[in-house]
Amino acid sequence: MLDFKTILKNLGPGLLFASMAIGTSHLVLSTKAGAQYGWVMVIPIILANILKYPFFEFGVRYTNVTNKTLIEGYLNCGKGYLWFYALITLVTTFTILAALYTVTAGLFMNLFGIGHNSITMIALVLFLIISALLIFGKYKFLEISLKFVVSILFVALLVTTILVLVKGPVAHAPSFEPLPIFNEMGILFLIGLIGWMPTSVEASSWISLWSIEKWKTQSKPSLKESLQEFNIGYTITAILAIFFMIIGWFTLYGTNMQLSNNAVSFADQVVKLFTQHIGSWAYLFIAISAFATMFSTCMTAHDALARVSLDIISLLRPKNKWYITKTAFAIAVLVLTIINFVVIAAFSANMGNLVALATFVSFVVAPIIGYMNLKNVTSNDIDPKLRPGRRLKILTYAGILFLSCFAIYYFYVIVI
Repeated sequence: MLDFKTILKNLGPGLLFASMAIGTSHLVLSTKAGAQYGWVMVIPIILANILKYPFFEFGVRYTNVTNKTLIEGYLNCGKGYLWFYALITLVTTFTILAALYTVTAGLFMNLFGIGHNSITMIALVLFLIISALLIFGKYKFLEISLKFVVSILFVALLVTTILVLVKGPVAHAPSFEPLPIFNEMGILFLIGLIGWMPTSVEASSWISLWSIEKWKTQSKPSLKESLQEFNIGYTITAILAIFFMIIGWFTLYGTNMQLSNNAVSFADQVVKLFTQHIGSWAYLFIAISAFATMFSTCMTAHDALARVSLDIISLLRPKNKWYITKTAFAIAVLVLTIINFVVIAAFSANMGNLVALATFVSFVVAPIIGYMNLKNVTSNDIDPKLRPGRRLKILTYAGILFLSCFAIYYFYVIVI
């Protein structure tokens, strides 16, 4: 057993992963799952977290053993793998950050009653604040601040969930009829929930980049220590998803409430209905929790995409060392800010279509990324003794098969 001081010292990449994952997949999808379908949604939430676990674990394992990022591993497998991942990152760069900042800005406006302002201007303020925090605070500030944010968020949601459980489920409307899960609409919702639970598979490389950055200022932990730190963050992510699901189930399920498909409006609905169920005194409490969830997701995603972009460029153009300097990171953060602000300003009306494109790409490529990660940790880069065990490999193949079936069905519904 590792002592508590060692665990606390190594906390970082796993918590950043938790902070990044608990954005819309938890606040919106987990809550909506409980609100629309009830307690049964705990099954796909747990199943998704279990079956996708190896893909993210491999990012920690590969980096700890080889001192290379997972993206370097793709290059070692063949330049085509790196170009494939670069293309996915390009789609993500022009969509996900813009969507996250739009949701966060809209949520801030709705929750705190400042609807007279432009959502584009609020997003710009958020871009500038977070960019400054990332550039001047660097990784150390990100890690320390998110330790507090995730800790406070966990406690806040634990208290909220206990209050909801004590209060009991909301009374069902007389005309309430449970929604069928296994019709086309239900299956599409399941695909969205599982596809983004705990997050998209391509984010596995983000953890390896955070690990490399953390080891620049402290000694590298053992593989066992790194995996334990990641498991803590991953477990927190899964537990918070269940908390959000319970809140949706106890406060909305059976009310026949028409839930908005817009993430901002839905989050506002959840907060208001929760305060009606528990008491108006809880509004500020849950509102701050909801906003902190999205703000921390914006920070971690912005930081990760800047690092991933630089890593890809430096591997594709190895002769140019400029891409690995500290100045390069600041420029990457600002370039992402400019690009995504332009996307929000120019395509805000079509943001749903842009996010749908990113969602489609993530679903279709998830099993491919899973296979690429498995290929990395079973390559000659890793000592056979440190490769995944038989059980983890079986779980990996099960996850690839599971995601492949969902990706094929999703492709069939969306394209055909």
